[in-house]
Amino acid sequence: MPVHIGAGLSTSPDPRAGALEAALTARDGLGDQPCDLAVVFASGSHLEAPEAVLEAVDEVLSPDAMAGCAAGGVIAGGREVEDGTGVSVWAGHLDGGSATVFHTLVEELEEGTGALAGMVNLEGAAGSLLLCDPATFPTDAVLRFLSESAPAVPVIGGLASGRVPGGTTALFVGDRVVDEGAVGVRLDGVEMLPCVSQGAAPIGPELTITSAKGHIIDELAGKPALDKLRDTIEELTEEDLALVQGGLLMGIVLETNKPEYVQGDFLVRGLVGADPQSGKVAVAAEVHPGQVVRLHARDAASADRDLREALSIRMRALGGRTPAGALLFACNGRGRDLFGDADHDASTVDEALAGAPAAGFFAAGEIGPVGGENFLHGFTATVAVFA
Repeated sequence: MPVHIGAGLSTSPDPRAGALEAALTARDGLGDQPCDLAVVFASGSHLEAPEAVLEAVDEVLSPDAMAGCAAGGVIAGGREVEDGTGVSVWAGHLDGGSATVFHTLVEELEEGTGALAGMVNLEGAAGSLLLCDPATFPTDAVLRFLSESAPAVPVIGGLASGRVPGGTTALFVGDRVVDEGAVGVRLDGVEMLPCVSQGAAPIGPELTITSAKGHIIDELAGKPALDKLRDTIEELTEEDLALVQGGLLMGIVLETNKPEYVQGDFLVRGLVGADPQSGKVAVAAEVHPGQVVRLHARDAASADRDLREALSIRMRALGGRTPAGALLFACNGRGRDLFGDADHDASTVDEALAGAPAAGFFAAGEIGPVGGENFLHGFTATVAVFA
C-alpha cells in the first residue's frame, strides 16, 4: 500500500473532545491502514490539559510514534486558527517506512561547553522533524551541528509558540509532555521533499563579496559595502523602492557556480548594522569573500509568489503525482498580519498540492534547508511534502 496521510482540526474548547474530533478526522485519511506517526499541535485551552489531548489522540489512532508541541495557532484542512483555541492532528501510515521519536536536551559539561543528550543519529535518514523550545534549546547551533554530522538530511520544523498556564512550553514526545529542549522524529524509508519559502523577493543586481569576515561585509564589488548598497538602492525602480520601505534584507547564495541564481538559491537574512565611517555592513549570517549576494524585500505579494513557486517546484519533482500529504510550519508573523486575509498559507498549500491533507502550526521560528544546510528562519513557511 502507498503512504496514507490524514489531517484534522478542531476548535472545541474541551481538550479531550477537541482532540478526539481532530484525531477522528485525521484517521479518515488512513483508510484501514495503521498509524505509524501522529503529530499534534495544541493551542488555547488545550494547553491547560495537554496530557488529555495526547491521551485522546492515542485512543483514536494508537500511533507507533507521536510528537508535537504547544502552539500559538494551529493549521489543518486548509484552515488557520491563528489565536484562541484549536488542535490539529496529522496522521501518517508510512508504507513500510519508520518514524523514531526522540527528546533531546543540551547538557552543560563544563563552563562554556555542552552536549546533546537524547539526540538520535540522523546520518542516512530520509529526513527529520524538529520542534524546539526557544527558551532552553540553542536551535541555531544544533542545526549547524546536524548539517555537519548528517549532511544532506533535511530537517523541517519550528519553534514552539504556545505556553501552558505555568508559563513554560509544552513539547509532546509519545504520550509524555516535557517542558524543555526539543522533540524530533527521524524518518526512514519515506520520500520527504523539504520546501522553504522565505517570502522575500530579490531586487537590484547580484553583487560579489570581495572582502568579509564573520558577519561583517567590508567590500562589495570592490567598493566599501555601504557605498555599493547606497548606489544599488539609488538605481532601483520606483516599484522596488516602495518594497524597500518595508525593510531591507540580504540574500546570500550558499551554493555557488550556478549559471544563474533564482529566488530559492538565496538564504535571506536581515541587515543588522552599518558603519558610515568604514563603509562596513553587518548581516545576520556568516559570509566570506566570493559569495554572491542580492538585496531582498518582503511584502505580501512576494511572499505569496514565493510560496506558490516553491510548492510548484516540489510538484514538478513528483512528476505530477499528488502528494500523500504535508506538514506546514508558518511564521506567526504571517497570517492576517501579512496577507490581510485568513487561511492564506493553508489554502495555498491545499491548492498547490492538489488537496493533499496538510496540518501544522504557527511557529516562533521555522526550520528548513537552504543550499543543502539546515537553518532557523523568520517570516517563512516551511513545508515537508510526503510523496
